[in-house]
Order: sequence, then structure tokens, then C-alpha cells
Amino acid sequence: MSFESDMMSIVPDLRAFARVLVQHRADADDLVQDTLVRMWAAQDRYRPGSNMRAWGFTILRHRFYNVVAKRCETVCVDDVHEAGLATPAMQERFAERRDIRRALAALEPDLREAIALSVGSQLDYATISSVLGVPVGTVKSRVFRARRRLAALLNGGAMPASESAAGRSRHRPERVRVRPAVASSVQR
Repeated sequence: MSFESDMMSIVPDLRAFARVLVQHRADADDLVQDTLVRMWAAQDRYRPGSNMRAWGFTILRHRFYNVVAKRCETVCVDDVHEAGLATPAMQERFAERRDIRRALAALEPDLREAIALSVGSQLDYATISSVLGVPVGTVKSRVFRARRRLAALLNGGAMPASESAAGRSRHRPERVRVRPAVASSVQR
């Protein structure tokens, strides 16, 4: 295959990943377009036979953090209009997709990226590790936490404070031992 056909074959995957990172379609399409332009300009640095998808995801992710995430969010008129429309009962799939998009948007960025690359783009942990620039164990942990958080959000509940981003610490808290005399006085 040629470089151009390889690049064009990953466009749907890039578009899906961009849509997870950027909530507005127009911004996601702009991000994909910018990524494709950068890939085309850097094709001399691409090693034939290497993972085109991982390379494209890496470029898209870097571009997102360098440009898109820094500027203020803009509101797409189409998205505002779409959000105001009522969903008929027979269109449950659309409502479910909307709920999933909202739940994904509520995730912390590192969890959202990991779950999008794992489930949405079906990349293996090693490839995700190279795209995100973190160890494989960190990828596995992020995907696990993202799945748990999404399940909680989609079931209408929020994660307990101990599992939310605000309540999570890098180190486990020390176990506190309560002496029997103290415990009995607390129970009274």
C-alpha cells in the first residue's frame, strides 16, 4: 500500500478519537484535518511497516494538547441546537449514545484518552502505551478506572469521593488502628 492509502485508511479512527477529545464535531474535524496535514508533511519520517494508526494518534493527541486544549472552548451552533431537541422514545440508541458522550466528557482527560484508544480504537495496551508515553501498567490501570467510572456514571450515580479525581491520592492512606477502648466509646 502507498503512504496515502495507509493514511486515508485510519481517518475514521482519527475522527473517532478526536470526537472523544473535542466535544464539538467541527473542532474534531479541524483537529483531524490538521493531523492529516502534519502526517503528510512528515511522511519522510514515517518508517514503512510501522504502526500508522499509533503514529497518527500520537500526532493528533500532541496537536490537541498543543493547540486545541489551550484555547477557550467555543460553542458550535449545531451542537447547541441538537442538544435542545427532544429525543423521541423510538430513538433510544441516540439517547444512549448521548449519555455515553456525556459520561466520557465527565471523565478525567487521562482516563478518557485511555478508554477511547482501548475500546473505541481497539488498540492493544503496548500501542496505547507508546501513544500516551506512559508505561503499560499505567495504561491498564487507566482503562480499568475509566470503565468503572463510566459504569457508575451511566448507572446514574457518581463515584464515591475516595475513587473520584479529587479523592484519589498517589499514595495509599495509612491504616488507622482504633484501640478497643476508643472504639467502644465511639459506639455509645
